[in-house]
Amino acid sequence: MRIGVITFPGSLDDRDALRAVRLAGAEPVALWHGDHDLQGVDALVLPGGFSYGDYLRCGAIASLSPIMTEVVDAAGRGMPVLGICNGFQMLAEAHLVAGGLIRNDHGNFIRRDQHLVVENTSTPWTSGFEQGQEIIIPLKNGEGGFIASAEELKRLEGEGLVVFRYTRVNPNGSLDDIAGVRNERGNVVGLMPHPEHAVEPGFGPDTAHAMRSGTGGLTFFTSVIRSALVEA
Repeated sequence: MRIGVITFPGSLDDRDALRAVRLAGAEPVALWHGDHDLQGVDALVLPGGFSYGDYLRCGAIASLSPIMTEVVDAAGRGMPVLGICNGFQMLAEAHLVAGGLIRNDHGNFIRRDQHLVVENTSTPWTSGFEQGQEIIIPLKNGEGGFIASAEELKRLEGEGLVVFRYTRVNPNGSLDDIAGVRNERGNVVGLMPHPEHAVEPGFGPDTAHAMRSGTGGLTFFTSVIRSALVEA
């Protein structure tokens, strides 16, 4: 399986995402924001960072990059797409997922190992988890507060489109403790925390087992590989 990771001006975590893909057992493919060629990949990752310096709104300029035409088209055909942090903001700006992301309610950039509850396992990116499972993956953002209208929140909750929820602490004021959502079809998932930073023992978040032992993020990437094999 070939999984593309798109680099935008200001991307920081593209290399980490490529490494996560490789550790999961797929072939990582580096893609460039200015191209119109997805190089035949089977899935896509929009990585974290500060695309275009977060000018205008986080992810707003990147959502208009040339390659996003292909991303929107591929998502419409059912290709699995994962947006991480800044990538989640791009997905929201491109209207591939509902809601939006605003400045953290405390006004500060935050970096911490974050506990999440898996709310939905019916996506290619989460099928390897168990419903209600609690995982720990790093979080780092300044504009991670998830917002949506009351009507949209009701729809997200009612239709099971919330994929991850913050637990133990809400780090940024996200409504309903929402950390990640999916589209109606289920192939597009966006979340603020960073699974690509929790894929290898010795480099992940701290757990009750040992320091830096968390590898809960690897399941995102093994899940999408397994889903592709099942469909094949």
